[in-house]
Amino acid sequence: MAYSGSMLMVVAPSGAGKSSLVNALLKDDSSLMLSVSFTTRSPRPGEENGREYHFVSQEEFNRRKNDGDLLEWALVHSNYYGTSKSWLEAQVKEGRDVILEIDWQGAQQIKRLIPEAIWVFILPPSLGILEDRLRNRGQDDEETIQRRLNAANQEISHISESDYCIVNDDFDTALTQLRQITMASRLKTQNQLSRYSTLVHSFQANK
Repeated sequence: MAYSGSMLMVVAPSGAGKSSLVNALLKDDSSLMLSVSFTTRSPRPGEENGREYHFVSQEEFNRRKNDGDLLEWALVHSNYYGTSKSWLEAQVKEGRDVILEIDWQGAQQIKRLIPEAIWVFILPPSLGILEDRLRNRGQDDEETIQRRLNAANQEISHISESDYCIVNDDFDTALTQLRQITMASRLKTQNQLSRYSTLVHSFQANK
């Protein structure tokens, strides 16, 4: 899939602050489009269908997967997540800048299809701080918290596959770094040639 826009995939263990950073970036950058994934998990307090995720049943998820409507999908913490192929293809066609909150399995799949997609890994400053954040948000029971902590080691083992790594110790610093990566991705020559093809051709025509 040739992509002329900028695509960022943000990956992190649960509790590392991925969603907070992405939401803050989207608030500052109206030209960045969020890919809203489909998931079989239940909404958390304050989440809305179609905003954070498309919350669907297992049957609906399976139907979309079997119909080829998911570009990638993965089982994460006993729930399924997937990216809409039709929506993403529409953004690709228009050359829009897209950001995806995704797990490492999905990032691997998209990297194979769209090598120029940029993989950003958000790393917590320590396992202890990650545990504190999971407990302080008050959204999960003890069993779920332990499952997320156990999964963090596996998730972090894939950090070397990412293009950039941000340690989310200070939120404002981490957000600034994410903004810088976004800007750098837009200035890649391939993206600039697509955006300014008329300008480039005008110089070539005068040779």
